[in-house]
Amino acid sequence: MSSIQLLPDLLINQIAAGEVIERPASALKELLENSLDAGATEISVQLESGGIKLLRVRDNGCGIDKVQLPLALMRHATSKIASLDDLQRVASMGFRGEALASMAAVAQVTLTSRTADAAHAWQVEAIDGALTEAAPSAHATGTSFEMRELYFNTPARRKFLKSENTEFAWCEETFKRIALSRPDVAFSLQHNGKSKWQLASQDLPQRINAILGSEFGQYAVKVEREIGPLHLYGIAALPAYSRSTRDEQYFFVNGRFVRDKVLMHAVRLAYQDILHHQRHPAFVLFLDMPPEQVDVNVHPAKSEVRFRESQGIHQFVFHGLQDALSATMADKGETPAASPRLETPMFAPTQQQPMRFGAAEQQATYRVWESQSQTLGSRNDEHARGDHEPLNSARSSIQDTSSSHDHPLGYALGQLSGIYILAQNQQGLIVVDMHAAHERIVYERLKTAFDAQQMPTQPLLIPVTFGADPLAIATVEEEQEALNKLGFDIAPISTHTLAVRAMPAMLKQSHAEAAAREVLHELHEFGASRALTERRNELLATLACHSAVRANQQLSLPEMNAILREMEQTERADQCNHGRPTWFQVTLAELDAMFMRGQ
Repeated sequence: MSSIQLLPDLLINQIAAGEVIERPASALKELLENSLDAGATEISVQLESGGIKLLRVRDNGCGIDKVQLPLALMRHATSKIASLDDLQRVASMGFRGEALASMAAVAQVTLTSRTADAAHAWQVEAIDGALTEAAPSAHATGTSFEMRELYFNTPARRKFLKSENTEFAWCEETFKRIALSRPDVAFSLQHNGKSKWQLASQDLPQRINAILGSEFGQYAVKVEREIGPLHLYGIAALPAYSRSTRDEQYFFVNGRFVRDKVLMHAVRLAYQDILHHQRHPAFVLFLDMPPEQVDVNVHPAKSEVRFRESQGIHQFVFHGLQDALSATMADKGETPAASPRLETPMFAPTQQQPMRFGAAEQQATYRVWESQSQTLGSRNDEHARGDHEPLNSARSSIQDTSSSHDHPLGYALGQLSGIYILAQNQQGLIVVDMHAAHERIVYERLKTAFDAQQMPTQPLLIPVTFGADPLAIATVEEEQEALNKLGFDIAPISTHTLAVRAMPAMLKQSHAEAAAREVLHELHEFGASRALTERRNELLATLACHSAVRANQQLSLPEMNAILREMEQTERADQCNHGRPTWFQVTLAELDAMFMRGQ
């Protein structure tokens, strides 16, 4: 049996680095927060190879004394806290005193700093955790931290870093978050010698427009709510600016960017009646509160918090955001789109168990996304023959078809409000939510094809191009194998543009961009392995929703009948992907009772 022994300090710091310094972006976050804690008003960032080769942050903050300079690179040395009471009411961005020591253990580090009253700057270096003596250096008041060759001495860990483009995209996102949190501070970012961002000191709306674009500001409303020590403020976008991903959601608690379940639930609740469930709101919100009421010492990266009164915070954020959205929508006369689903259905399927109609192997015989010109032409002809002719034609179609086969969902009579298919079967009337039903059909077909690794792909005659951020570009370059498994052929054609050259044949070409963005977001957010395994159903369900027929899409009778036939051949066709019913049966007896026939 081996004996227990203390680990060397260098190994301890290298272990800590695996948690605190996950990638260059993690180091950049810590350094930027240190600069803000030092009172800097100007911060410049220089990166090479996505921050792997070089990450340098320079500020004009208060600087570090010569005597304390070596302490800055030692483990658990900090100027932010000194007692448990301090930890329980942390107001600074950093406080643990482990980030710089972790960097010094896994990279070549140079720290140069000068205080306002010093004659010149002082510099220390760290290689393999060993510090040099402080030496004189040339530097203005402030601090420069330079990190080279991240994980050079732990090659196994370095293999987990992604490509240069991916790591830079993460660094850029971190830069944007910090820049949004402090619009009063000037920021600049260079990568491989090229200027990427140059942000002057400005007010919050100007900073938001500079980072998220003017379109966001045009569709955004001001959020402002203050009760006692709680202060919620910022900007939230109206539903017209909803997003297919969560890429423009920024929430700051006491100036710190966080991803918190309590806050996000409050936001979703505020938007639930005005935003489609497949869309995501965009916002930049700040919550200022007493530091002793929130615990920031929850996660190594300090990206999660724990509120001491979580229910109260939830209600405060929910009402503040809801009031801002409601007031503005009333002022502008904007009416949320009505949901097509029945909250309290009048009729339910007569079966006690979900319907199962038969084998799913048969192929669909319709393509509802093709041109509707022929259908529209036939409707014009019907209109010319008189108001009763279409119904008579539908009835004759039903009679003709039912003479050879009888189907549980019957045969289509027409559409109601562009949302529902009305059909007749032997029991009476069938009402089908066409979007929900078609969504389930496409979803099940996608699952079957994906599991069989036989996803049919349709090359596009004209590739669909769209603008993309660096994270999306990097994801495409990194995850080609996963994209191919999903039936997509996506390639970058410039530094800010992607082209969809092929996509799953089951999806509509008109939604190529939206589908591609959803896939790239999933791969970026969760990684290929998780996206294609435990999140497979969520991803395929989202793609199916994009491809399903939409409200007010006019269908011909053959197209409606094809949906009914496909429902009969699809497992779980009685419910959509989100658990809502797809159809209801109204029997002739129920109709007779409504009209009091026989009474």
